[in-house]
Amino acid sequence: MPVRTSDSSPSRHGKGVGLGLALLSAVAFGGSGVAAKPLIEAGLDPLHVVWLRVTGAALVMLPLAVRHRALPRRRPGLLAGFGLLAVAGVQACYFASLSRIPVGVALLIEYLAPALVLGWVRFVQRRPVTRAAAVGVVLAVGGLACVVEVWSGLRFDALGLLLALGAACCQVGYFVLSDQGSDAGDEAPDPLGVIAYGLLVGAAVLTAVTRPWSMDWAVLTGTARMDGTPVAAVALLAWIVLVATVVAYVTGVLAVRRLSPQVAGVVACLEAVIATVLAWILLGEHLSAPQLAGGVIVLAGAFIAQSSTPAKGSERPVASGGPERKLSRPGTAA
Repeated sequence: MPVRTSDSSPSRHGKGVGLGLALLSAVAFGGSGVAAKPLIEAGLDPLHVVWLRVTGAALVMLPLAVRHRALPRRRPGLLAGFGLLAVAGVQACYFASLSRIPVGVALLIEYLAPALVLGWVRFVQRRPVTRAAAVGVVLAVGGLACVVEVWSGLRFDALGLLLALGAACCQVGYFVLSDQGSDAGDEAPDPLGVIAYGLLVGAAVLTAVTRPWSMDWAVLTGTARMDGTPVAAVALLAWIVLVATVVAYVTGVLAVRRLSPQVAGVVACLEAVIATVLAWILLGEHLSAPQLAGGVIVLAGAFIAQSSTPAKGSERPVASGGPERKLSRPGTAA
């Protein structure tokens, strides 16, 4: 089947939809910290918040897991990898690193993932990397350094840095695994089924790690304070589960399917900008001039990467949009 060129109407439409989904995913993911911080300050352990987030989302997606009940037999490795890396690994490593190194440093290291994705594409998959995509990643990472103000309070705790790097590697798994089967047409694993089973696997792993039976459940029946304003704890949890997890993962995986892992990864760097802006508006954590400048740089990097042209001699270059696929065919289950 001939490869669609980047200037064809269907390709432009698919890429535009993919970028919209990637931005929505970044907004959804970016809102998780703003909702989680009041719960943590109210007395919940960070890892317990992660468990509530993943387990709640797994329950919401359970009907889709039932619909795609044949998927574990067809793609057990993909589902196990997505649950361990893209769900449990990213969350557990990131929150564990926060206890040893500053939040800004951990976030910057985690968002080295787009650069690591380019390394995966270039040296493991042996596909050419466009110059614009590489420049976009460099700009995005540099902008993130300003957004999180990495120069403030840097402590070289070896274990903390390794945990944050582990979160970055797991996030590479999220982008790469989200793209698995994207060129298989109708045989591609349904993305909603992959997410549903990934959340179930992640919830099982996190249950063993976090031991939720020791959690202070009474916190969820009270209120938490968001910049001095009381908010029902259960409402914050609902936001984390439904928007910051279900919507975020669904739109994120669909974005990767329509773009590419590396382009979607660069756009995902906007999560740090969005999280900082939301913290400014809702939590009273004001932005500095370097943070504002960093946000502009991240936006520039994301734009350059997504607008890059295909690398010469590559049928599926790093910055080109992949073929669009339906989520599932009526009456079928992946």
